[in-house]
Amino acid sequence: MAELTRDGRLSNVDLAARVGLTPAPCLRRVKRLEADGVIAGYQARLDPEAAGRGFCVYMEVEITMTSQDVVEEFETALTTYDEVTEVRRVYGAIDYLIRVEVADSNAYERFQTEKMYPLPAVRRIVSHTTMKLIKSLL
Repeated sequence: MAELTRDGRLSNVDLAARVGLTPAPCLRRVKRLEADGVIAGYQARLDPEAAGRGFCVYMEVEITMTSQDVVEEFETALTTYDEVTEVRRVYGAIDYLIRVEVADSNAYERFQTEKMYPLPAVRRIVSHTTMKLIKSLL
């Protein structure tokens, strides 16, 4: 799995050589991992800076959870926003940790003002801008 995580475009022959198998058993293992849902899919990893989304902010969001419908409406709205690259419902004082990637601070301010604040469930937002990406497997 580590080799595929590093390079999802490896051919089966190259992957087999790296993990010390012949191609046929290697392919069977990969197919089994896919069928079992361990490998959820393959995708291109984009450079946020080159894609015009180099300003990364983590938002801590507290919502007013008055019903399951409110939670579902909030989560559905988040999935429609292109700026949102990751959403996690978390335990603790906040309800959600949301990763937002935009061009710059002005774009983030517009996103927060125009898309987040109008959501009826939002109680509080705390933003954390990032300085530098150290490691990411995404």
